[in-house]
This record gives sequence, structure tokens and C-alpha cells, in this order.
Amino acid sequence: MTETFLTIDAAAIDWARAQFALTAIYHWLFVPLTLGLALIMGIIETCWYRTGKEFWKEAAQFWQKLFGINFAMGVATGIILEFEFGTNWSNYSWFVGDIFGAPLAIEGIVAFFMESTFVAVMFFGWKKVSRGFHLAATWLTGIGATFSAWWILVANSWMQYPVGCTFNPDTMRNEMSSFAEVALSPFAIDKFCHTVISSWIIGAIFVIAVSCWYLLKKRHTELATKSIKIGSTVGLIASLLALHTGDHSAYMVAQVQPMKLAAMEALYDGGEGQGLTAIALINPFEQPDYASHEEPAMKIEIPYALSFLATRDINGYVPGVNDLLKDSDEKIRRGKIAITALKEYRQKDVSPDRKAQLLKDIHENMPYFGYGYIKDKADLVPYIPLCFYAFRVMVGLGTLFLLFFAVMAFISWRKDVTCPKLRLLHMAAIALLPLGYICSESGWLVAEFGRQPWAIQDMMPTWVGVSNIGSSSVMLTFFIFLALFTTLLAVEISILLKAIKHGPEMKEDSIPNS
Repeated sequence: MTETFLTIDAAAIDWARAQFALTAIYHWLFVPLTLGLALIMGIIETCWYRTGKEFWKEAAQFWQKLFGINFAMGVATGIILEFEFGTNWSNYSWFVGDIFGAPLAIEGIVAFFMESTFVAVMFFGWKKVSRGFHLAATWLTGIGATFSAWWILVANSWMQYPVGCTFNPDTMRNEMSSFAEVALSPFAIDKFCHTVISSWIIGAIFVIAVSCWYLLKKRHTELATKSIKIGSTVGLIASLLALHTGDHSAYMVAQVQPMKLAAMEALYDGGEGQGLTAIALINPFEQPDYASHEEPAMKIEIPYALSFLATRDINGYVPGVNDLLKDSDEKIRRGKIAITALKEYRQKDVSPDRKAQLLKDIHENMPYFGYGYIKDKADLVPYIPLCFYAFRVMVGLGTLFLLFFAVMAFISWRKDVTCPKLRLLHMAAIALLPLGYICSESGWLVAEFGRQPWAIQDMMPTWVGVSNIGSSSVMLTFFIFLALFTTLLAVEISILLKAIKHGPEMKEDSIPNS
């Protein structure tokens, strides 16, 4: 692997990255709604179990139908995403497959089968099992989906913060030394909590948007008003939790991925007592000249906030892009030592004494192995405009959702949410639905673009992990997947709209008294 990347077609690298990004972005359009609706439909069916009222059963069946449509589409894109590791990223899979494959295998064998088993009971067991058993199946379907997300996020988090592994120079593979460290790393826990909670927000927005559409059409008002109560409560609690988990995630990024934080803030030169940038004018179409030491134009910041966010000290030191690039010289040097020593170690005519020294050099410098492939220090800097603006879109929309849920919760619990004077609020709720997805996708853009050039932080640059295949084959499948995923998305939206337009299988409701 030490020289494989030199023979790989450069265009194949770009197309492999584009194809994986395409698949991941489309897949994430389906996942958050699955996780978010799972919680809400579980709450609604619990209301039926506790009250025995037929209304709650019919409401649960309606939201479960929408859940099922989305769930089926998410499975299709998720399977393709995992296969791409073997087809387009074989060097990556060989190098770390012993570690990375473990959580994906658990996700496929345990979590996915758990989902598929209980989802069948949930959809087809209404007249075949008891109320308690059916309620358990509904909750276990949601728990299974969340459990599935846990293992996928463990795998992704390991790429951002590789722990619990040792490199074996004889097999040229990283081997797992501690499953607990991989599965329970603080980075994985933070990412899981923040991601799942953000999915609850998407589910809440979806439920409120559909319910508000019914209020505008003056249909199914009881379903709409009670669903808005549940959705706004879930959304408000989730938004508050997202603030906490987002803050802790940013702190973890500052500890293990300082270059990502510098790119998110367009911080070129660090220091103590750094302010958090609220907004600045950065050209979105080109990488800024950070080496010129010029601050971004029209910069407005919150004093000391970045230092507190990154260090929990308002006077804490936060490194900028240029500071981190200065520190990279030594890392690149040690990375080249590791690569050179590994190459010599693999030769057949090396004496035992020399081999022992080489083995020592490899282990001492392995933490910087990936830096040995870096030819230009500028490659260590993520694309700053995308990281900077995506982070602000995520935070800005997250703040908007918090205010929206607070208003909707107050009105739905204390006022009359069906009032015709609230028509604009109902329309705004529908308009917020696509913004929820933009917010969610922006968070993933920050996470994934922010760690570039690394496929595995400090261990493997992206271009080293690509399979040695022709660019034409990857390009062909890219456009096939583009057409397939776009068709799947269009089909899902069409089926969802028809199901929403048809409405739940219940009598037309009158406006409830409570």
C-alpha cells in the first residue's frame, strides 16, 4: 500500500469520492425521518395502549404508514453505501477492515435483523398480537433503527478519531486491540447523541408540517392538533438537547481535529481569548489566502466564545490554520520515516537486528503515518468556505427551529392552534420542512469535508484508500446511481404525498375541545 496510490488514476479518486458523497447524501435524506418518526409513532401508540381510544390507534397506523414508505427507501441506499467500501475503496478496506468492518457487521447482522423482524409485527400484527406485544414491537422497531445508527456512527467516528487499534507490519493491516475503545469512544458517543437527536427534530418538523397542511385544508383536525402537541414537544426537547450535544461535539473536535475547527471558523491565526465568528464575508468559490494572515472581511464575532467552546476557558488558546501548518512539518517528517521503515521492513533480505530497529521506527512514528503521503502542506487544509458556511447554516437553522418549536408548543398546549388567524404560521411550518433537511445535511458536510484530506484522521489520506480501478467504470456507476437515487427520491415523495393527501383511515374529525 505504501506505493499503490502512485499508480491510481487521479480521475478515479475524484469520481470515487463523488460517488460516495452522492450515495451518503441521498441516504441521509431517508435516515433522519426514519429515526424521528420512530419516536413519535411510539409515543402515539403508547397513548392508545394507555387510553384504549380508537383515535390513537388510527393515528399510530397513519404515521406508521408514512414511516414504512420512508424506511424502505432508506434500506436500499444504505446497502449500496456499504458495498462501495469494497468496490471503490479496497485499499482502505484492506488497511483497516479488521476494525471498520466489525461495527458494520454488527449493524447488518443484529440491528438490521432486529428492525426487519419487529417492523413486520408492527405493520401486520395489529389483529394478530396483543396490544402490549404490538406496542413493544413498535418501540423495538425504533430502537432497532437507532441501534443500527449507533454502529454506523461508531464506524464513522473511528475514521474521525481512530482508537483501539495497533498496526501489524507483517500483514499491513491495522488490527483491533480494544473493541470497547472503538465502540465507546467519546467521539462516537457525542456523534451518536447529536445525530439521533437532530433526527428527532426532522421527525417533529415533518409531523407538524403534515398536520398544519391538514389544518389549512380543514381536514382531520383532531389528528392534526394532537400530533402538533406531540411533535412540538418532541421538537422543543430535542432542540434543547441538540444545543448541549452540539456544544460537546465542538469541544471534542477542538481536541482531536483542530484543523476542522479552524476551517469551520475561518481562523487563520490562532491565539488566546478567541472570539466565535457570527458571520464574515468569505468567497464561497475559492480557498482563501490564509497564508496572507488577513482576517476575513466584515467579520462579526462573539468575544471569547470560541476559546470557551474549544477549551472551556475564555482565555484558552485556539490554534489557527497557519499555526497547525507550522506544526505539520515534524509530522510529515515522521510520517515519511514510518513509510520508509515499513517499505524496508517488508523486504526479504533484512537482518534480524535491522528488522528490530525498523519495527521500533514504525511503531514510534505510526501515529503520523498518513502525513508521509502529504506532498504539499496546503493539502492539509479543508475547503474553508464550505466548512464555514455549512456550519453557520446548521447553527442558524437549529436556532430557528428552537424558536419555532417553542411557539408551536405554547400555542398547541395553551391556545387554539386551529385558529384561522394562524394560517401564516401553518404555511411557515410547511416551508420549514425542506430547511430541516438542509440543516441536517449541512451538519454532515461539516463533519466529512472538515476532516479532509483524511479518510482516517492522521492515518490515511483519502487518495490512498481508493481502489486501483479505471475512472470510466466509477463514472458510469456514478450516473447510474444518480438516476437511481433521484428516481427513488421522486417515488418516495410521490407516494408520501399521495398517502398524506388520502389521510388516515378515520372519520372526518371536528375541532377538539382540548
